[in-house]
Amino acid sequence: MPKMKTHKGTQKRVKITGTGKIMLRKAVPKRMRKHSRTLNQLRGDMPAHSTVTKAIRKNLPYA
Repeated sequence: MPKMKTHKGTQKRVKITGTGKIMLRKAVPKRMRKHSRTLNQLRGDMPAHSTVTKAIRKNLPYA
């Protein structure tokens, strides 16, 4: 049976932790006119919602 292919777009946007959680970047609209506290809170990754994880795992078969 041939190897399954990894979806490269998903691979670039998603990080999987050592425990198997899927981490996504927070949605940040245009950075104009944002308070520095707001930008600081939007920095970093957050765990993906449970409704999205099944589709992400399908795109990343070897993760």
